[in-house]
Amino acid sequence: MTLAVVLALAAGTYGIRFAGPQLRNRITVPARVQMLLSMAATALLLALVAVNAFVPGGKFGGWALAAGVFVGGVAAWRKVPFVLVVVLAAATTAALRLVGVA
Repeated sequence: MTLAVVLALAAGTYGIRFAGPQLRNRITVPARVQMLLSMAATALLLALVAVNAFVPGGKFGGWALAAGVFVGGVAAWRKVPFVLVVVLAAATTAALRLVGVA
C-alpha cells in the first residue's frame, strides 16, 4: 500500500468519525431504519466470518474448520467469554483434525 492510499484512508476515517457528532442533532433517523441498519451490520459480519472460515485461501477449509466455527458461534451466541470462545473453537478444530476429519 502506498503512502497516498494510507493517507486517503486516514482522511476518510477521520471525516466519518468527525461527521457523527456534528450531524447528531441535525438528522433524525427513524427507529425502523436504525433496526434495519443494525440487522444489516450483523448480516455483513456473519457473511465475512463465513467466507473467511469456510474458504480460506480460496478453497474449502474442511469439515473440522466448519465444526470449529460452529462451536465458536454457538459459544458466542450463549455469551461465553471471548477467550473461551476462541479456545473452544480452536480445540474443536484441532481435536477433529487429530482424529482424521479433514
